[in-house]
Amino acid sequence: MGVQAAAAERPAGHRAIIEAARLEFSERGYNATSIRDIAQRAGVSLSAMYYYYKGKQDLLVAILDDGLDAYFGACDLALGATGDDPAEQLEALVAATVRFRAEHPVKSSIVLTEGRSLEPERLAQYRLSEARGARQFREVVERGVEQGIFLTPYPDDARRAVIAMCDAIADWYRPDGRVGPDGPVGPVGTEELIERYVALALTLVEYRPRTVRRPARDGR
Repeated sequence: MGVQAAAAERPAGHRAIIEAARLEFSERGYNATSIRDIAQRAGVSLSAMYYYYKGKQDLLVAILDDGLDAYFGACDLALGATGDDPAEQLEALVAATVRFRAEHPVKSSIVLTEGRSLEPERLAQYRLSEARGARQFREVVERGVEQGIFLTPYPDDARRAVIAMCDAIADWYRPDGRVGPDGPVGPVGTEELIERYVALALTLVEYRPRTVRRPARDGR
């Protein structure tokens, strides 16, 4: 049973626990957060907390799975609306990633940083699930190179750069234009941010659309 399906069968208090844990891990970090902190924030007793989860590890796994499910769901929807053109598919993946990182910074931050807090066996399983994102980008970039519309001689480096710049949005982007790591930034809407990052991604892969030769008029 998937995380989302399991969550749907549990009462509202379960969602409060998940959201409280997500915020605590985001603000304090996994190691500095206690089960008592999460219970207090969720407004539930410790016994109610342990009814759903044995400890912080179970909570972290649920939060990470929930974040990955939501992100990959957004990517699947975006890809489903495109054709077979690698440039359109790359644009769809970048747009979905930028939108998700900008609109869900807390969920994104935990997915991107707290996987390291998992126990070894759980971390190995999580890395397998997490690798799906890199694989989606890799397959699109490789098809673009094979078809001769992505001219980069460094497809793996370009793909890593695209993913890294999109993921970093969760750390610095705020729609109100708050101060970023490199100084003040003006307000930038999500759509404008997507447009910028799509342009950057296509530049990194050295996108060159095919030249279409049209027949001359009057048979010339």
